Amino acid sequence: MGVYQERRYRLKCRGRGLISFTARVKETDLWITAPENLSAQAVESILAHRRGLEDYVSRNPGFLTSLKPLPADPWAPPLVKAMLAAGQAAGTGPMAAVAGAIAQAVGRDLSPLAGGEVMVENGGDIYLESPREVTVGLEAGDSPISGRLGISIAPQDMPLCLGTSSGTVGHSLSLGRADAATVKATDGALADAVATALGNRVKSTADLQAALDWVGAVPGVRGALIVLGRKLAAWGDMELVPLEQGAQG
Repeated sequence: MGVYQERRYRLKCRGRGLISFTARVKETDLWITAPENLSAQAVESILAHRRGLEDYVSRNPGFLTSLKPLPADPWAPPLVKAMLAAGQAAGTGPMAAVAGAIAQAVGRDLSPLAGGEVMVENGGDIYLESPREVTVGLEAGDSPISGRLGISIAPQDMPLCLGTSSGTVGHSLSLGRADAATVKATDGALADAVATALGNRVKSTADLQAALDWVGAVPGVRGALIVLGRKLAAWGDMELVPLEQGAQG
């Protein structure tokens, strides 16, 4: 299944008075919601952040392939510093944080142009900023829970990031079997890396409690949930609400 087929759930996203558009550069494929089409500005932002990342990788090739945390680098560009710190917190390689880090970086760049109302989605990792309550639909592959519940985010909790990893959906590396492992944090790189590590810990329902105990001890994480088949386990500040069938956003 191709990446664009995998992301057909994007067509379900809606926002009152907002429009949605894509911004793509190489492997980076963002779905953005804002009051107006800012695709040109989004592409400029992606190019700027990718330029720093690609230059760093060219000088430090181990950054791209490491599955273990790498030490902090005071000379790295901001995006890379965030990814290194997230990998250390989650116990993963820094590339486990790339989608969330880019989503947040681009969202922050667009925020002044969007009047502080922008959502950036990057393969399940989301940056949210809005003066209104936002509900994010929970996608969990073939689980019967998928599309039935949403995560409600209050305006005072934003800007906020959600990172999601899956062992059954998508092309990203996961060592677990969770249909969805979602993490809530103010830092996008952290949410992404911790979601990856959380999903890696879940291979059966017997792993759910230990996985939640682990994620609850990670500094900076505000909430988390795991979907495994018909089971859902959650920790922290995760307000779940029912969705109308077929509705998202």
